[in-house]
Amino acid sequence: MRGAEAESFLQGQLSQDVRDVGPDGVWSLLLSPNSDVLASCLVTRDELGFIVTVPLSLAEVALARLKRFHLRTACTLQLENDAQGPFDTVGEQVRGAHPGPDEFAAQLSPQSFGATFVAATVSFTKGCFTGQELVGRLDARGSSVPWRFVRCHGSSIEAINDVLTAKGPEGPRGVTTAVRDDDGVLALGFIHRSALSGEGSLKVGDVNVETIG
Repeated sequence: MRGAEAESFLQGQLSQDVRDVGPDGVWSLLLSPNSDVLASCLVTRDELGFIVTVPLSLAEVALARLKRFHLRTACTLQLENDAQGPFDTVGEQVRGAHPGPDEFAAQLSPQSFGATFVAATVSFTKGCFTGQELVGRLDARGSSVPWRFVRCHGSSIEAINDVLTAKGPEGPRGVTTAVRDDDGVLALGFIHRSALSGEGSLKVGDVNVETIG
């Protein structure tokens, strides 16, 4: 992203404060106007402007969302394919409990992914940005979101999915991403808050479920 107004444009579109971003970058979110997470992104700055790195599968979605609000703004948006990313494999993503494209497809607010995720990607002091309203309201009121992002381990995807979908209303529950390990399956997914214990965890048979953040 290049141009005299690139910084001010991103300030109004991303959840993180990018004014003082350094060479290591900052993690941010691109939200829909109703506060659903469309993509996470790593924002860096070079001598020409800003680089907003998103998963390749979400690049077109991210660009379309930014263009929606790119009106009479002195900066250019250009999509470039870069092979580098934050995770070398899906297994690395799952083991680190990092949400990715399959998790963001659930169209949930940042708070659904846990307090640690919100703290790393959202600034509540930078001023207004697209999608801020619900995110700010949830933070101010300490409201509990109905769907929670979880990491699970069990003997099979089917066993894990049965646990994640056993309780609660219809919605974005169940396994989203999974990989096999030496002891079975490690998976990411969503569960309704009514299915969790007070500690935010759950064990059913050989399936262990833990919330993130």
